[in-house]
Amino acid sequence: MPKRILSGTVISSNANKTIVVKVVRRVKHKLYKKIISRSKKYHVHDEKNHYKPGDLVSIIESRPISKLKSWITLETTKENN
Repeated sequence: MPKRILSGTVISSNANKTIVVKVVRRVKHKLYKKIISRSKKYHVHDEKNHYKPGDLVSIIESRPISKLKSWITLETTKENN
């Protein structure tokens, strides 16, 4: 099974070697057919503490690193300043 790759925005980098990434996806409502936004937060392993809040990053699934972390950073998409 291929590993999933998601793209999102860093919203927290307070913990050591961990960032929190918010991934927003747009889906069509089943009954009303309106496009709505759904978001989810992922705890991501950041080995070098490189990413700061506001950065756009790509993340990829990995083996479980801790209780909450099973994603690692793939690359920086764009930095927002």
